[in-house]
Amino acid sequence: MANHKSAIKRIKTSEKKRLHNRYYARSMRSAIRNFAKRGIIHKKKAANLKSKLTKQIAVL
Repeated sequence: MANHKSAIKRIKTSEKKRLHNRYYARSMRSAIRNFAKRGIIHKKKAANLKSKLTKQIAVL
């Protein structure tokens, strides 16, 4: 466990940010999926976007 006050705060804030980003990443991916289902963008274009997103997330 961290000994410094600032390090403890950093751990707390980074955890909050991680959960926040995770929520938005998940909702963004599902939004793209739903967007493709409506036929607004081409099916294969949506597939390319999804694969690009999963590659970026795998890097994280």
